[in-house]
Amino acid sequence: MVSKLSTERKHLTNILKMVAYQIESDLLNQLRPHYARVEDEGRTLIQAAFQSAASIEPSDEGLRVTLSPLSSPHRSKAVAALCDALNTTQTCFPATKLRIRYSVAGYPV
Repeated sequence: MVSKLSTERKHLTNILKMVAYQIESDLLNQLRPHYARVEDEGRTLIQAAFQSAASIEPSDEGLRVTLSPLSSPHRSKAVAALCDALNTTQTCFPATKLRIRYSVAGYPV
């Protein structure tokens, strides 16, 4: 049985897809100086980083999100640079004052 989404639900779904694409594009721009193959593989690299294993460590000062290294050192290094760029935003976890700090295991912060 095929069900059709209501018009409002379809609009909301489309808006969420557009926001996700814009966020991915913004991350791609942050990645550009650190990854030579960004035009060919940038979005794939970002998606791989989102899907990689990670650990989350809470502390009094913040929340540390440590991604596992990716499939190759140059990819991990590029994502580590992206993490550094995200860290400069000093983003707090929603509804808290805990700053989120991103890193890739084995790569300097």
